[in-house]
Amino acid sequence: MEQPPRTAAASGDVPAADPDAGRLAVLLDSAFLLLLATSLSRFLSHHPDNPRIPWVLGLSLALALAQPAGSWLAHRRPPAPGQRRRLWPLALVVGLWGVLVLLAPSFAWCAVPLVYTGLRTLPARAAIPLVAALTLLVVVGEIRLPGPVDANLVLLPPAVAALATAVFLYMERQSERQRALITDLRRTRRELAATERREGTLAERERLAMEIHDTLAQGLSSQQMLLQAADRTWDADPATARTHVRTAADVAARNLAEARRFVHDLAPAELADGRTLDQALRSLAERESAESGLPVRFHLDGAPVPLPAAAQSALLRIAQGALANVREHADASAAALTLSFLGDQAVLDIADDGRGFRLAGGAGAGAGSRPGATGRGHGLPAMRARLRQLGGTLTVESTPGEGTVVSAAVPLEPRREPLEPR
Repeated sequence: MEQPPRTAAASGDVPAADPDAGRLAVLLDSAFLLLLATSLSRFLSHHPDNPRIPWVLGLSLALALAQPAGSWLAHRRPPAPGQRRRLWPLALVVGLWGVLVLLAPSFAWCAVPLVYTGLRTLPARAAIPLVAALTLLVVVGEIRLPGPVDANLVLLPPAVAALATAVFLYMERQSERQRALITDLRRTRRELAATERREGTLAERERLAMEIHDTLAQGLSSQQMLLQAADRTWDADPATARTHVRTAADVAARNLAEARRFVHDLAPAELADGRTLDQALRSLAERESAESGLPVRFHLDGAPVPLPAAAQSALLRIAQGALANVREHADASAAALTLSFLGDQAVLDIADDGRGFRLAGGAGAGAGSRPGATGRGHGLPAMRARLRQLGGTLTVESTPGEGTVVSAAVPLEPRREPLEPR
């Protein structure tokens, strides 16, 4: 009856479940059932006329059912964070086994899987007395076996139990230290990444402030002075006033070119040098897989159609934001980007196989398509705002434990509003 391993989550980082825990539980249950069957076979062969046979058969059947059932319950319905573990399955199995050993000492060696289960389930201050009690029952069972008492059978169980307990507790402490170290490293990495993002944001703001001050602000100031000068000389010297106006127009043209350069520089670098959206998404998937370790694959469905620069930039930014959510929140093992051209619209799907979440107002595309439906922060509202400017829509589909799909659709033809009747 294997229980999930204890974890140290004091810092708020909950370690991922051990993938080998389920296989280990199956192994322990199988060993227990094998020992139980062997002990029952020995008892029946050595004591065919014993009046306790009905009780031994009943207790053996109860143990054969209780042990796997308790193990299944522990892994199928683990306790929620902050709740205490359910100990009654372990207490039930130990109680049944203790009565069975008192009736038939042949079942003493079934204690081996129970010792390990107790060490895994209980804290050390409770597990050690349980191991001592189990060992005492084994010794009593060995003493009660017919024939002369073998000193080795009396001394061997305490020695083996003490050694196994010491080694297990040592390994458990080492595992706790390792989990604490991994948690600290993850927290430090997040803090470092957040610091780098803040520093990068501040540096970019400072760069843009200096660029705007040295170009657009200076140009606007020059235009203001030229237009004021033209206004003052308009009646007395029209030729000079027109010269000032033409000069102000030239300054405005240069400022417009600078503004366009700012907009171009702020566009995604992945779309520079004439790269298409599918090429940029493929590069994004490869880079995400290499940098984060999360396997991300890209799939293109349909023949690519040229999209406006604003639509390409919006879809790429949405893909970047959705993958960031997958990386930080989904606890996924894989993700996929799918760009589909469906005749009248282009659809970008970002799917993951992570933990998912419950949509407010009910699951489905409708709930996910409303602003703030997911309650996941500002990421999804920002995606919807980008798409709203292009006449597109955002749909979110998610179910707890079954992953999430974010779908962004933009029309391939500019949406024209109907003319109002005159």
